[in-house]
Amino acid sequence: MKYERTSITPQEIDRQLELCHRIADRLGADGRRPLAMVDTYGCQQNEADSEKLRGYLAEMGCGFTQDEFEADIIVVNTCAVREHAEMRVLGNVGALNHTKKAKPDQIIAVCGCMVQQEHMAEKIRKSYPIVDLVFGPHEIWRFPELLERVLERHRRVFATEKNSGVVAEGIPRQRDGKVKAWLSVMYGCNNFCTYCVVPYVRGRERSRLPEEVIAEAEELVAAGYRDITLLGQNVNSYGKDLGIDVDFADLIRRINDIPGDFLIRFMTSHPKDATEKLFRTMAECEKCARHIHLPVQSGSNRVLRAMNRSYTREKYLEEIALARSLMPDLVLTTDIIVGFPGETEEEFAETLSLCEEVRFDAMFTFIYSKRVGTPAASMPDPYTREEKQRRFDALTELSNRISAEKHGAYVGTRQRVLVDGETGREEYNLSARTNGGRLVHLKGDPGLVGQFVTAEITSGNTWALYGKAEEDG
Repeated sequence: MKYERTSITPQEIDRQLELCHRIADRLGADGRRPLAMVDTYGCQQNEADSEKLRGYLAEMGCGFTQDEFEADIIVVNTCAVREHAEMRVLGNVGALNHTKKAKPDQIIAVCGCMVQQEHMAEKIRKSYPIVDLVFGPHEIWRFPELLERVLERHRRVFATEKNSGVVAEGIPRQRDGKVKAWLSVMYGCNNFCTYCVVPYVRGRERSRLPEEVIAEAEELVAAGYRDITLLGQNVNSYGKDLGIDVDFADLIRRINDIPGDFLIRFMTSHPKDATEKLFRTMAECEKCARHIHLPVQSGSNRVLRAMNRSYTREKYLEEIALARSLMPDLVLTTDIIVGFPGETEEEFAETLSLCEEVRFDAMFTFIYSKRVGTPAASMPDPYTREEKQRRFDALTELSNRISAEKHGAYVGTRQRVLVDGETGREEYNLSARTNGGRLVHLKGDPGLVGQFVTAEITSGNTWALYGKAEEDG
């Protein structure tokens, strides 16, 4: 099918907001404030989508709850990256039978990447009659319209047609917390890695206009957010579809110029598009965190070709060397897939050797999960789950060892960290992040939440650092 970018007009968003107010009148007719629950699975982009869903629900007059038995409206925002995530979603949706029996007028919606797959939407249609509304990521902008259709017709609504994706500005957002914020700069993906379903469910790459991104960043800084993460399936492709001379590095510089004390983070970068310009921009922009998440996925060139990753082991190592030469304090994290179809013991050993050479600060490791409709799903795969689990365990052991060694080097140092929350524990009552994104558990005054402080690091383990906080001077 031919894919074309679709921009939703301001008038169409205004109409959705009018529908919100109409729904508010309907839901509040008995004088009681309705309650909504949004349950989110998967990546940060899903979290950003859920902020829009909550924004619309707030416009409908809803308060929010985490108790599914209290909720009048439940929205489950799903992930399709791995089978395990889908099974969790289906199990939890099935459990809502109990809430629907206790509250027959309760509306249950399932949205997001999982249901954009035709076979999963059909599974919900046939096996989960409690679900009233199903819609894909491209339909979030018209959530009020779809919900009103359910309320008026008292029939199930499915909106999961194939779509190249849309760009919609002006949707209200309700964010969790006041310290960290997600800021989507683009949507979709053009890379078609052979194991990945994302291009099929999120559509083609669509960049937001730079002025829209900058305006939202300014709003976040003015509202007091201190940690702003720029989001995209591949942020390094930002701007290529706009026909203007602004790329992702330029966007970072413009946000860096906004007055205020805050950090700029971003994810995710694709190694095929990571450039010297990006690394130099990170090094030169004082507000840009010295952290890059650069998924390598495998250390074997044959496997990388089979994955359609469009770079080699050698190119990846060259990029790391360049980035570290410009930013010696760079924190580097990655994703790795174990057990890709046909991966041999020797090829897995190449992944281990790459990890030993690079010494990632953290690795997010996964056993390959077959995704319906992707090229890898039909590739020969002679290795058993037990063999893949053994490899996975070996990689996890290596990752944990390197992480513990890296964290050990922080002990005795003083780090500027952003305190982002309370832990609820007595001894280390605050959580914080270093510039490079390392988790720090602190002892300190709860009033420090939302502030940059100097932390004296007293100990560390595989997963976190520990220390004492004082106000940053």
